[in-house]
Amino acid sequence: MASSPALTAIRRNCRKVICIGRNYADHVKELNNQRPKQPFFFLKPPSSILLPGEGPVLRPNGVNMHFEIELGLVIGKQVKDLQTEDDSEILQYIDSYLLSIDMTARNVQNEAKKKGLPWSIAKGFDTFLPVSGPVSKEVLADPHNVELYLKVNGEVKQEDSTELMLFRIPRQLSDISKVMTLEKGDIVLTGTPKGVGTVQTGDVMECGLRIGGKEVEEAKMRVEVKDKGGNYEFAET
Repeated sequence: MASSPALTAIRRNCRKVICIGRNYADHVKELNNQRPKQPFFFLKPPSSILLPGEGPVLRPNGVNMHFEIELGLVIGKQVKDLQTEDDSEILQYIDSYLLSIDMTARNVQNEAKKKGLPWSIAKGFDTFLPVSGPVSKEVLADPHNVELYLKVNGEVKQEDSTELMLFRIPRQLSDISKVMTLEKGDIVLTGTPKGVGTVQTGDVMECGLRIGGKEVEEAKMRVEVKDKGGNYEFAET
């Protein structure tokens, strides 16, 4: 189990996880979605957070589970009704960064889209948000110039730079904060690049981020996939 105070504080202090959708053009295309005209977002519960060392991602019965690598922000102070697209101004609101995997029950999400239902079940299972240890702003000086990567069983599946974001972080935080106040400890996931795909029981995901080609040790993750068991099983709504 994770024991470091910095790690346990991530979940303890998080009241909500806000996820920016469709923020990389090639990812929009690969899922045959429409490119958004402005940022849109959805929520994951803090109970989905999986800290380093806590064990595997658990696949619920009947679920086609996809990985989505993302740069996460840990909010450092209240953000409310903000209006800015200035990169330097936004840094005051960020405490630190995380690498995260936004796990998605894709068949559950696809059914929800088809029927006009919320995505909460598809995104909200326990263990559906593995995160790395926090990365300081001193280490990660420019969040728009970071290379994210994810491997499954040693094979690279996702590898792209955050410079490809359709909407930069100041715009993301501004748009969120006009709707709901961001509080200290909240986590914002900034979107996933192309290459998302399925993981099966027994697979191993490894991921990390690079700055100027150099690996950031605090962001490295290795997560296994196992069956969840229990009483849930996907069925048509």
